[in-house]
Amino acid sequence: MLAVTFQEPGRVAVEERPEPEPIESDDAVVRVDASGICGSDLHIFHGRVQIEPGFTIGHEYVGTVVAAGDGVSQVSVGDRVLGTFHSACGHCFFCRKGVFQKCDESRVFGHGKTLGSLQGTQAEQVLVPHANLTLRRVPEGLSNEAALFAGDVMGTGYHAVVAAGLEPGDTVAVVGLGPVGLCAIMAARVAGAARVIAIDMVAERLEKARELGAEPVHLTDEDPRAAVKAATDGRGVDVAVEAVGNGQALDLACRLARKAGTVSVVGVHAERTEVHMGVVWIKNLNFVTGHANVMGHLDPVLSLMAAGRLDPTPLVTHHMKLADAQEAYETYAEHKALKIVLSA
Repeated sequence: MLAVTFQEPGRVAVEERPEPEPIESDDAVVRVDASGICGSDLHIFHGRVQIEPGFTIGHEYVGTVVAAGDGVSQVSVGDRVLGTFHSACGHCFFCRKGVFQKCDESRVFGHGKTLGSLQGTQAEQVLVPHANLTLRRVPEGLSNEAALFAGDVMGTGYHAVVAAGLEPGDTVAVVGLGPVGLCAIMAARVAGAARVIAIDMVAERLEKARELGAEPVHLTDEDPRAAVKAATDGRGVDVAVEAVGNGQALDLACRLARKAGTVSVVGVHAERTEVHMGVVWIKNLNFVTGHANVMGHLDPVLSLMAAGRLDPTPLVTHHMKLADAQEAYETYAEHKALKIVLSA
C-alpha cells in the first residue's frame, strides 16, 4: 500500500508499506477513504516535533473496516467509520475517569515512538488499536469531509469551549483562525456565546470567521486588546481560546481574558514558552490546556454535526491525492490552504 512518510524537515515521501493486519483481539484495519493534513502534522513537517525518518504520518481518517479481531464488537467489517487521533484502552485509571486522552496505553497516530509508535493515517490502510473506543460508525448522510473533522479538529474546537466552562451569554476571543480556531468559533456559537471575537493576520481566515458569525480583528492592522475592551465594557472576555501554539499568542490570550476568566490553550506547544505569571496571577486566570478529550466529546460532536448545527465542510479548501503529499504539505505550510483532504 501507499503511505506518506516523514523524511526530514520540509520533505515527505510516498512509499510502499506492507498492508497492516490485526495483532490484538480488539484491533481493526481500516481502508482509508479520506485523511486530513492537520496543523500538528505541519509541526512534524517543519521539524518542531521529532519523529523517525520513514515513519508514516497523519492522524485524521475516515474509511471502511476491512478486518477486525475477535474482540471488536462496536464496529464490523464493511462499516463506514471515523477514528479519533489517538487510541485508548478504556479500562485504566484515566479512562475510568473519562480522561481518555491521557490513557496509560494511549498512542497517537503518526507521531513516532515518542507517542506510541503508531503508524499514521495518511495511507491506504491503517491499523487501529482498541477499535471499540477509537472508531465510531459515521452517521447516515454525513460526508467524509465532515466526518473527518470529528475525530480531531472539530472535537478539539468543541473541547476548547466546553472544557473552559463556557456559559450562554459569555464572550469569547479566539486567537488563531486555522481549522481548530474556526471550529472553536462554531462550537462557541452553538454553546450560546453572545459574542465571539476572532483574531488572525490572514484576510481569508478573518472573512471565514465573519461568515461563521464572529467579529474579525486583524492582529497587526487593528488593536485586539482595544477591540475586546470595546466589546466587553472594558472587562475582557470570559473565555480566551489560544489556537496557535506560540508564546505571543498565549500572552495575548492572557491579556484578553477578564479577571477570573479562562484561557483555553489548544494550540500545540512543542517548545518552552514564557508566560507573564504576574498577569496570570493578578487576574486570577484559570487555565485549560493539553490534548483535547476528543474521544470523550465524540458522540455529542457527531450528533451536532449530523443535525447540521456544526458544519466544518466550508473549511475544506483543497482535495489532493496521496501521491501529491509533498505538494500538499508545501501548500499548507505556505498558508495557501485552510484544510487539505487527501485521498488515494
